[in-house]
Amino acid sequence: MRQYTSDLTPPWKKSQPVPEVAAEPGLVVEEPGTGFCGAVIRCEAGTVTLEDRFGKHRVFPLEPRGFLLEGRVVTLVRPSSGPARPTRTASGSVAVPGARARVARAGRIYVEGRHDAELVEKVWGDDLRIEGVVVEYLEGVDDLPSIVAEFAPGPDARLGVLVDHLVPGTKEWRIAESV
Repeated sequence: MRQYTSDLTPPWKKSQPVPEVAAEPGLVVEEPGTGFCGAVIRCEAGTVTLEDRFGKHRVFPLEPRGFLLEGRVVTLVRPSSGPARPTRTASGSVAVPGARARVARAGRIYVEGRHDAELVEKVWGDDLRIEGVVVEYLEGVDDLPSIVAEFAPGPDARLGVLVDHLVPGTKEWRIAESV
């Protein structure tokens, strides 16, 4: 024997969970009240703008159960806006999203002058970290020969030195030439 309940609402009219879908640009949905079908081109506070295949734009409110996606009722929501990531590094090279710095390899760039070292780090730091190259501050060139000897550059251990105000005939120039 079949049991009946006091709720005589047909199953298709009963409240069922409606999935929320982010209104990402390019998502094609239909607004069932007007039959307008188009791709999302913009989603702003409380509204979504759709563009149909003829290029016509219509703005609709973002309401629960407001749209059809592939024939199913959905609620469009504003896409979550995570932190914007730069597409280029400070040097202008293409940024590698999610790239982690490599463990420092046998590669160093010694830069004379604190401000110059900070500038090199700021402009090329992202690029150098991906390659595992370390930028180090060089407090003057007087100790450069011992630093180079200790580092022992070779085919597997590259060393670069950036010295400012390198004028032929000066003490700095003679030290750099000796290395």
